[in-house]
Amino acid sequence: MIKKKRKPKSKNYFTQETEDAIVLYNGSTDSEFKSTLYKEKIHYAFFKLTENIIHTFKFYHTEVEELEHLQHEIIVFLLSKIHLFDPSRGAKAYSYFGTIVKRWLILYTTKNYNTKIKKVDIDVLVQDNSTHSYDMDTSDSIVKDDLSKYIDIFIEHVTENVFTLFPKKNDAQIADSILELFRKRDTIDVFNKKALYIYIREIVDVKTPKITKIADKLYIIFKSQYFFYLENGYCKF
Repeated sequence: MIKKKRKPKSKNYFTQETEDAIVLYNGSTDSEFKSTLYKEKIHYAFFKLTENIIHTFKFYHTEVEELEHLQHEIIVFLLSKIHLFDPSRGAKAYSYFGTIVKRWLILYTTKNYNTKIKKVDIDVLVQDNSTHSYDMDTSDSIVKDDLSKYIDIFIEHVTENVFTLFPKKNDAQIADSILELFRKRDTIDVFNKKALYIYIREIVDVKTPKITKIADKLYIIFKSQYFFYLENGYCKF
């Protein structure tokens, strides 16, 4: 886990000059010029951006001991995406690359954060040995916003394709009952696993193993696109 150090949150390090340098970098084919430009005008901005986001949003659940090691991984990823920045689309470089950093860190910490879930919140689907829980471990608004948007996309996709994904009427009803928990996630506070199954059995008269089977399939669908969405900002179901 990263050692927690307080860092200044000013974004003065990422200026219009930085954005202009990125545009110039993308427009050049001279590798030597690009290397010099990056070192002199871009690298420090990326370094401070990653540092501040890690501390601001407390992305500390990692496998590395030193902050700089994690920053290096993120900066390498930023460089792989730098050519995609297009100021004509209206985004500022600071916001554009800040969003990439936050999504990369969400993806990274989600993969590395290992916790035993005892109670569940209807904000995220997490599988634990073929049982299903809905847990939001962090109060970070960035994580919640991205997750909430993805859940809406997930609900819409499964709802529109429920009879394709679950051809049997009973299976489709179970799936829709589980989706109903997602739809009502803002008004339902906390469920433990037992209460979750009881709720679904009240809607459709089936045994727990059948619910688990449908939940397994929904989980696979959910997980298959979640990390892709965090990294790219869209889904391709």
